[in-house]
Amino acid sequence: MYKKNMRILGVDDGPFTFNDRSVLVVGVVVRGVNYVEGVIKKRVKRDGFDSTDVLIKMVDNSRYKEQIRVIMTDGIALAGFNVIDIGRLYKTTGKAVVSITRDKPDERMVEEALKNHFKDWKKRVKMIEEYPLIEVKTVYKPIFVKSVGVDENETKTIIKHAIVRGRLPEPIRLAHLIASAYVKGESYGRA
Repeated sequence: MYKKNMRILGVDDGPFTFNDRSVLVVGVVVRGVNYVEGVIKKRVKRDGFDSTDVLIKMVDNSRYKEQIRVIMTDGIALAGFNVIDIGRLYKTTGKAVVSITRDKPDERMVEEALKNHFKDWKKRVKMIEEYPLIEVKTVYKPIFVKSVGVDENETKTIIKHAIVRGRLPEPIRLAHLIASAYVKGESYGRA
């Protein structure tokens, strides 16, 4: 699946507070590792249950729909605990999905937090735990990944080629910078 100039849609949410009802989500279409072809923005509900549908619309309504090969998300949830159903996202769009986390998640702690705040916590936990967590070594620290639509070796290859510097793939790093600039007026944070 990996091709040198394949298009990846990197997705991240913008900064938010717990008083916000909705949160900005930015998608950046990147060809190769550093050629930005487009930027897409949408909104999701904070701690809602609409992130998967919003990402499906982000892809389906994009003029790059046919060219996008992989959707990379910064984490398995947007806007707090608005969990992405990466299996449904893959099945509906036909695009491989790679969810990346910098630090190994504490699944027990996540489950407890979901249990304490959501009536539908079991559904959210099931979506989070549905795919195995893969550790991917980078030049610096490892990152942790869940993927669907692409096998483990291909996932590692795609990530390796998408990193320009540091340990975060460039499409996600760019989405983070743009989302924070939209919200705060200037990009910031650990991208």
